[in-house]
Amino acid sequence: MKTMCLAIPGKIVELKNDGQSALVDFDGIQQECVVALVQNPEVGKYVIIHAGYAIEIMEEKDALESIEQWKELSDELGMDIEDII
Repeated sequence: MKTMCLAIPGKIVELKNDGQSALVDFDGIQQECVVALVQNPEVGKYVIIHAGYAIEIMEEKDALESIEQWKELSDELGMDIEDII
């Protein structure tokens, strides 16, 4: 059972609904998210997703570092990354 939402970075792979939503890739797991709250969402940019909404655009370097930390945490907890996302 998931009890809270975490803000996790993902990469926009496709814009939908006139740029209001996007298909976002989280290390191979793709989910549709709302991107209407951030300015200039573009394919290839990294966004922080919280509760299904993009809340911030991230620099690629920072996003990749954060993703690596999430992977390390999931390994330490004995979880798959899918369990966190």
